[in-house]
Amino acid sequence: MNNYGLIGHPLGHSMSPLIHKKLFALSGITDYSYELIDISPENLKANENMLKELKGFNITIPHKTAIIPMTDNLAESAMRYNSVNCISNNNGVLTGYNTDCFGFVLSAENENLPLDKKVLLLGCGGVGRMIAIESALHGAELTIAVIPQDVKTAELAMAEILNKCDNANVKICLISEIDGYFDLLVNATPVGMFPNCNACAVSDKIIQNCGSVFDVIYNPVETLLMKKARAMGKKAVGGSAMLVYQAVKAHEIWYGGTFKPEDIAEIIRAVDDEVNNSNK
Repeated sequence: MNNYGLIGHPLGHSMSPLIHKKLFALSGITDYSYELIDISPENLKANENMLKELKGFNITIPHKTAIIPMTDNLAESAMRYNSVNCISNNNGVLTGYNTDCFGFVLSAENENLPLDKKVLLLGCGGVGRMIAIESALHGAELTIAVIPQDVKTAELAMAEILNKCDNANVKICLISEIDGYFDLLVNATPVGMFPNCNACAVSDKIIQNCGSVFDVIYNPVETLLMKKARAMGKKAVGGSAMLVYQAVKAHEIWYGGTFKPEDIAEIIRAVDDEVNNSNK
């Protein structure tokens, strides 16, 4: 039996078991388990031996950085972000990866979203910081828009981008002072997330001045931001594909799994259906 799991704290309802069960089934793997493992920050070190018994595992908040000292190696993706959300165990050697970045880029590329043009990013916390760096690496003319209390975080992210990306084009503004046209609007804030589904991070005018929208939120399936953009005739993409693609990358890492695009699309639909059913 090969044991896998997701560690984090607190772990409420998670889509991970559903997604990974379907990916294992597509690979014809039946001798496995995938468990949700709730570990508080103060108990992470005490569970190190237990984690080393797993064939592989995913990591979510608040352990993505704290887990790094337990690894033997870090892939380039993990070093790029100093953040690990996937670990493979190869005969006792633990290697840490960041598959969130692959999830974002693949979901954006499959929807032909313009990462190499004028990108307006709302928020620059954990996932926002990753999206900011990936956008810069793809050649975006990037504007990071934040609320006043997050300006310092944005400045740190901008300094990191300028250090990592030659010729990066990045600036910071307050969300209340956004101006101009953007090819892509990315919402990396929790505004609009269930159960606060009637909230939208920006005004209709800003949405109107953006060519397309990507919202990292996957619950609800269609956020108010996405509804407004679609009503204006714009492409709007939610976060479920990003969630599934980062899991797909984990299976590629763990055992060389390969998946057809139509099978991945079916899992994305299953995630959306599960979200819709859970919100009824």
